[in-house]
Amino acid sequence: MNRPRTPQNLPDPTIKTSEGWHCLHIYYNIDRAALAQLSQEEITAGAKAVSELMDPMHDDAPERVQCFAVTGHRADFGMMMLDYNPLKIDRVHQRLRSSVLGPALQPSYSFVSITEVSEYVPTVEQYSEKLRLAGANAEDPAYQAKVAAYEQRLPMMNKQRLYPDFPDWPVHCFYPMNKIRHPQANWYTEPFSKRSSLMAEHATSGIKFAGRVSQLITASTGFDDWEWGVTLWSRAPEYIKEIVYTMRFDQASARYAEFGPFYIGYVMTPEKLLNHLQILR
Repeated sequence: MNRPRTPQNLPDPTIKTSEGWHCLHIYYNIDRAALAQLSQEEITAGAKAVSELMDPMHDDAPERVQCFAVTGHRADFGMMMLDYNPLKIDRVHQRLRSSVLGPALQPSYSFVSITEVSEYVPTVEQYSEKLRLAGANAEDPAYQAKVAAYEQRLPMMNKQRLYPDFPDWPVHCFYPMNKIRHPQANWYTEPFSKRSSLMAEHATSGIKFAGRVSQLITASTGFDDWEWGVTLWSRAPEYIKEIVYTMRFDQASARYAEFGPFYIGYVMTPEKLLNHLQILR
């Protein structure tokens, strides 16, 4: 009997990404009727277990965990988690649902994605060429200093995109988005040079908010119904409105983007979150 041949020079099968992390945004509503069926002792014990599961310092926690209260009717609270292993992330969700408080925790929305370095992030060579096209002289010390600084900065920027740290800021916003495929504005039929130029304009708008807003783009093509997830953290709520409004005037958004639902949240420790949700009193 002939057995299938194993392809040569291929990596071993794995659920881990070759670089970067898996990412999950998940949102819950509190079922108050189900919560009312529990005794105070059950609620106290369940809240302790849930608090440990949402604690980023827990021994079995994913690489990154953050929880936040959500305003509006879509959800009461949410979590964002990243790890090499998608099942380690999912295990937190399964443990929450199987905990004493589980019947009262009703998932209302989730978004599955992975971290990535965008194809529109210039390499050192592309950055150098961009400077030269703008009129810079390759022999000019100022040109050489800019290239050297970018070369030093790029690995750190790419590491933050693939293995991000969460900023210690109070406001958390998430929304999914696509680049549209419309006969009059199809992003995917435009040449790379044009797409790259439009994304550079988009990035320039975002840089104006440095120190006020931090952004992480995760890729969801093949993982969820949208193509990207956008996570924003900000020092104050109004900065979220300002950056989203400002960047929508860029052609990459105004002509080619469509957006899903927005979820605004306020980052808390697990214990403060449970108090806010009126589970612990």
